[in-house]
Amino acid sequence: MIPNHPVEVLLTLDQELDHPVSLVLYGRAALALGFEHAPPEFQTTLDVDAIITLSQLPVLMDDFAFWDALDRTNRKLQGKGLYLTHLFSEDQVFLRPDWQCHVVPISTPATKYLSLSRPHVLDLILTKMMRGNDELDMADIRFLLAQEDVTGEDLDTAIRVARIPDLPELRDAFERAIPEVRAMAAARDGK
Repeated sequence: MIPNHPVEVLLTLDQELDHPVSLVLYGRAALALGFEHAPPEFQTTLDVDAIITLSQLPVLMDDFAFWDALDRTNRKLQGKGLYLTHLFSEDQVFLRPDWQCHVVPISTPATKYLSLSRPHVLDLILTKMMRGNDELDMADIRFLLAQEDVTGEDLDTAIRVARIPDLPELRDAFERAIPEVRAMAAARDGK
């Protein structure tokens, strides 16, 4: 049986917490937990990535109990090579301006303190474009395009309005990914 690393990481964090915390997952953990028919290999990711909303950021930055729980979680899982350290504010991730209106709750794993969600498919596709046309990320986008009826027009709109951090290397990566992502959507649509 394939281990479910995102579940292990999140349950460990949940056990270390003593108060409610909301996390919006992205990356392979979001794919593994946020989609009913995710391939089992998504469960083998070693890390869990999360997006922190700008409104949540000041509160979370001052939540020393959360950071201590996160530190204990990472120490407990260090021997297995598992971790949760990639917590990015929303302005550091490729997303649509209204991405928060479209988050989808994640109910697995069942947790006491953690409230989990993932971005909409279009926003997850945008996050997967942060490393350009990386082969693994492009495979993940193929999976995402097969999950929901996202039209080419929806995708073009998401690409057009995407908020990209003002770093030349990120803008270059985004531009490298666009043709391949559009080609995948067109192939899916038989165009």
